[in-house]
Amino acid sequence: MRILMISDVFFPRINGVSTSMLTFARELQSQGHELTILAPDYGGVVDTRLETGLEVQRIASREVILDPEDRMMRIGCALKNMDDYKQRCFDLIHIQTPFVAHYLGLKLARILNLPVVETYHTFFEEYLYHYIRFMPRSFMRFFARRFSVSQCNAVDYVIAPSAPINHALREYGVTQPMSVIPTGLDSTRFVRGDGPGFKKAYGIDPQRPVLLFVGRLAHEKNIGFLLDMLPYVLESMPEVLLILAGEGPAIASLRARITRNGLQDNVMFVGYLDRAGALQDCYCAADVFVFASRTETQGLVLLEAMALGVPVVSTAVLGTKTVLVQGQGADIAEDDCHDFSAKVIALLQDDDRRKALAISAIDYASTWSIEFMTKNLLDVYQCVIESSLEMKNAMHSSAQKS
Repeated sequence: MRILMISDVFFPRINGVSTSMLTFARELQSQGHELTILAPDYGGVVDTRLETGLEVQRIASREVILDPEDRMMRIGCALKNMDDYKQRCFDLIHIQTPFVAHYLGLKLARILNLPVVETYHTFFEEYLYHYIRFMPRSFMRFFARRFSVSQCNAVDYVIAPSAPINHALREYGVTQPMSVIPTGLDSTRFVRGDGPGFKKAYGIDPQRPVLLFVGRLAHEKNIGFLLDMLPYVLESMPEVLLILAGEGPAIASLRARITRNGLQDNVMFVGYLDRAGALQDCYCAADVFVFASRTETQGLVLLEAMALGVPVVSTAVLGTKTVLVQGQGADIAEDDCHDFSAKVIALLQDDDRRKALAISAIDYASTWSIEFMTKNLLDVYQCVIESSLEMKNAMHSSAQKS
């Protein structure tokens, strides 16, 4: 197959959409399929190592006012390559994000007469009001639902990363065909890490208990909850360190919360880490991975942590509910500081159970194979292509009869 994938975000911008795209793209290529990715130009900043072997066409873009990490592609610049797109003879278009990429994808589909698949990565109902705070939360939820229905019903097929997202979209009123296909885990990239080396590099005592959060430091990730929960852990284990690996728009408010809670000696920011080694080292430096996001459509970092043998304490909300299974690499906590901290303390103080949970985490993560998820994705692609061909033939026959 020849696939044109379009997204408003991709590496070097680090988030779940970028990771999902890269994971599927590599596997699709390894199975012999041709893939072209259209993504924003980040001002010449490109992680070429991540794109080795991938054809990524960078589209001229401008800054996004509400989120300086992101870029907005210029549709006109993308359309200048139309002759090239026509020569490629793509089989379908796969849209990954709902902004410029969505409308660019639909426009290209009309011009090239191609079917369109779109993945619904972001649960906007619990997302938008974090960034557009001057509007009432109830209005933003209503708008997010109407926006989602409009976009999903404009494409030929919708992919939901988890069953709760699939259910939510149906409740909204999405009528197009839909499948649940989570992003699989490329186990070859999460098999080892140098935890002691990471601690040494960052001046962390080898014996110090470490909690870890990996992800975009954004308001919707509910990291503030982890900072409110941490003092309860410190009452029993005052030496605990929480590492926050990532960057994002919530850093200033998080730092203020750390100061307010007196946690300056117990929280460390390490920024974004190289996914080719440093990130794995960071995971392996942790005793427990902690997570409390309420907006995840899946939660890939949970699987990454478990694949490296790091037990998880997390709430199970929305997409994470389908990833986490109590006792299989994870302890599921309530969205409550007392319950969450109690589970963290119990795991830190019980070496035998922590080790047992680490072993089960590796076994469980291995069941989320990218090979299997890509097979499901290809099945959707084939179904959409065949349906489109049937429709074209029917229209051709009708035109001939008239």
